[in-house]
Amino acid sequence: MDPEISPRVGEEKREEVYLEWRSPSRLFKRRDKEYFTNIGAIVFLLTIILVFAREFVLIAAVLSIVFLIYVLSTVPPEEIDHRITNLGIESGGHFYRWEELADFWYEEQWGQTMLILRPYFTARVIILLGNQDPGRVREFVAKHIPFRQQPEKGFVDNAASWLSKKIPLEKPAA
Repeated sequence: MDPEISPRVGEEKREEVYLEWRSPSRLFKRRDKEYFTNIGAIVFLLTIILVFAREFVLIAAVLSIVFLIYVLSTVPPEEIDHRITNLGIESGGHFYRWEELADFWYEEQWGQTMLILRPYFTARVIILLGNQDPGRVREFVAKHIPFRQQPEKGFVDNAASWLSKKIPLEKPAA
């Protein structure tokens, strides 16, 4: 590296923005009456079982999860800003340095493309691309961290996939 170009010790690198866009902060899909009816039936049966088992704290936890599902299904997400820079990725006011990220890939859900970042020590970071071209995003992110065509599926991923196939809460889209 040329000593004139490289930063000196104690000096920070200048941030250079590669790409900026706005998108919803999370996935969102309006749910119909059938979805909430199915959830209600499952929760009702589970609650009856838990009452007989005298697990009142567990009943409260189940009801709070159902309330969260209701809120996330009825309240649309806010729009947030995303930036890809030479130092890392900023999404919704959180900054993720390239050194903290192991790899990335894309997933599709409900007609929306998601950029999934896998940090070394924390949970996945999911960024919705909105109208942004995935090829263009990949061009800048792949300069810093490896792209995975097929990410490794863990036990939780496999279990969630199996459960959603066996117990569909709504009719599949035509």
